[in-house]
Formats: sequence, structure tokens, C-alpha cells
Amino acid sequence: MNILITGSSGFIGSNLRVNLLAQKPESNVMCFDIDTPEEKLSEYCGMADFVFHLAGINRPLKQEEFYEGNADLTQRVLKTLEQLGNTCPVLVTSSIQATLENDYGKSKKLAENYVFAYGKKNGAPIYVYRFSGVFGKWCRPNYNSVVATFCHNVANGEQLTINGRDTALKLIYIDDVIQEFFCALAGQPHLNSEGFCEVPEVYETTLGDLADKIESFRDSRSTFFVANMQNLFEKKLYSTYLSYLPEDEFSYTPKTNVDARGSFTELLKTPDRGQVSVNVIKPGITKGQHWHNTKNEKFIVIAGRGVVRYRKVGQDKVLEYPVSEEHIEILDIPVGYTHNIENTGDTNMVAIIWGNELLNPLNPDTYFEEV
Repeated sequence: MNILITGSSGFIGSNLRVNLLAQKPESNVMCFDIDTPEEKLSEYCGMADFVFHLAGINRPLKQEEFYEGNADLTQRVLKTLEQLGNTCPVLVTSSIQATLENDYGKSKKLAENYVFAYGKKNGAPIYVYRFSGVFGKWCRPNYNSVVATFCHNVANGEQLTINGRDTALKLIYIDDVIQEFFCALAGQPHLNSEGFCEVPEVYETTLGDLADKIESFRDSRSTFFVANMQNLFEKKLYSTYLSYLPEDEFSYTPKTNVDARGSFTELLKTPDRGQVSVNVIKPGITKGQHWHNTKNEKFIVIAGRGVVRYRKVGQDKVLEYPVSEEHIEILDIPVGYTHNIENTGDTNMVAIIWGNELLNPLNPDTYFEEV
């Protein structure tokens, strides 16, 4: 297909462009933006099998620019298609503000009217989306997206300004927008009862909760608690936050507890699925020598070689499991078995350890007993 995108360098346009190139490489993507020569519009409209009209303006210097960048530009694209006799599908992005009496809303409503009239007159398939707040990677901060602004400011160590923590928000994730665009491209958009197209996944939150979640993502570098990935909104918000990290701050150093035996470093924690740590053991050193009632663990040796030993509490039989980087396997540590891990090689042994619960100093559930 020949696919025309207006506003291709904007937030939604750039995400659509790269995903079309990645997921539909057989398509010919034609980009029209503010710096594209005007004569290209006619050329692209003549070739197009599908038009994504995403270009618009929402922060002009003068009020009349709302109408020039939204209504007038939309009318120009439609007239060009009509003059060329091209009745391909046209997808247009509008805003929920089209129901309001401000200049931005009125310019968007006028553009919608042009589109519906064009479709009725020419028989072209028309898909009009009224978006609320779209968030995700590459959205411009300190402009018109509170998510982008909060993510950018928190990631860059700036203080958040919050006016009205209880302010309700409806948000849509950019990847869900792109997936819906692909549905429209296949002629299967999601329609509501008013004749507008919509993205099925809409997330409702408040300004205060949004700020708290984003600040918790920053704090996770010191607490090691990961975001709740079962909550789709939090999962997508965390991915968005990471995209605003300064490029010289992609890495961070966790606290490492070092002694003569090696080191122990906590990596990740979750409220309900325990934590992950890395244990470095020097040659000839044995760690462990304890058992648990309810706490259980998994050991994975990823460097070096050694042996993990088990003995059921109250019995004499000792089990031995050799471990090494040559044969990576996951060892369960059942409750009621005292256990240890010994480095039998001549280099440091590195073991990844998962525990099913976080360490509770008031109830560590760890009892010393040599294997």
C-alpha cells in the first residue's frame, strides 16, 4: 500500500511511521510535514491508498492559527483528494475538546465537519478519532501532555507542580493508538454509537495518583521495587517513564554488601513475588548453612562452578547437586532443608537467587544449622 501520513514528525505521526516501517515493510510510507514542499501534497494524495491525517496545531502564537492548522489544512487535504478523484480511506485525529467552545475545540469540530461531509459526498471511508490525553515515548514535555511533563521532570530531577490532585484524567497509550490505526488500515476500526472511531483501552486516573506512580518509578532505583506489571496502565506508564531518562543515566549502581567471602546485592523486589539478588562467592568459600519454615528460594549459578548441598532437618542424609556455568539449571530450595552453596572452582562463582518473600528483619524465617 501507498500510505500518506500528514504530521509524520509529530508524536503520534512518528510512532505510526516507525511502526509501519517495522511491521509492514512492504508498504510505501509517504510523509508530509511542515517542512515538506507544498507540491508534494498533490503527488502523495494522487498515489495514496490510505491517508492518515494527523497534522494539526494546539499551541499557536495567534488564535487564527488554530483554524489554519486544523480546519483549513484538513480541507486542503480533502480537496486535493477530491480533485484527483482518489476515494481512498481517510483517518483523521481530532480531540475530545471538539465539544467545547474554545478556539482549539471549534477548529477541531470544523475539521470534523469537513471530513464527514467529504465522506458523504465522495463515498470515501472516513475514520474520525476524538482523542483524550495520549501518552507514550517521544511525546513533547512541558507542552500539552501532563504525562510527558511529569515523566520528563521526575526523570531529570525536577520538582513536580501539582494543582488539584483529584483532577480526573482519561489517558490513551500510544501503542494502543497505533494498534487501532492498524485495525482501521484493515478496514476494521472500533466505532462508537456516535459514529466516531475510538481506541478501546482508555485508562482513568487522577493527577495526584499519576504523580505518585511516576515518582515511585524514580524511587525504584533505590528501593528496587519494580512496577506492577499486572496493571496494564502502570506497565505502560513505566515504559513511558523510562523513555524520558537522560541518556547518561540509563545505568545505576545498587548497594553491594561485601565481606571476605564475596558479596551480596539485591537487584529487584516485588510486593507479592519476592525478590531477586546476586551472590558472588569466592573460591573455597561456603555460604548458607541455614533452613526456612516458609521462605523458599531458587539458585541459578551463571559463572564458575560449585556444589549445592541439602539435608532435611532432623535427618542425616546429605544431597549434593553440582552446579556450573557450563550447565545452567535452576535449583529449588525446599522448606525444612538446611542448605549451603560452596565454590569448588578457582574463580569467583556467581549465583542469581530468587526468594519468594522480602526479608522481614522482625521475622527472617532463617535458622542456622550446618548441612
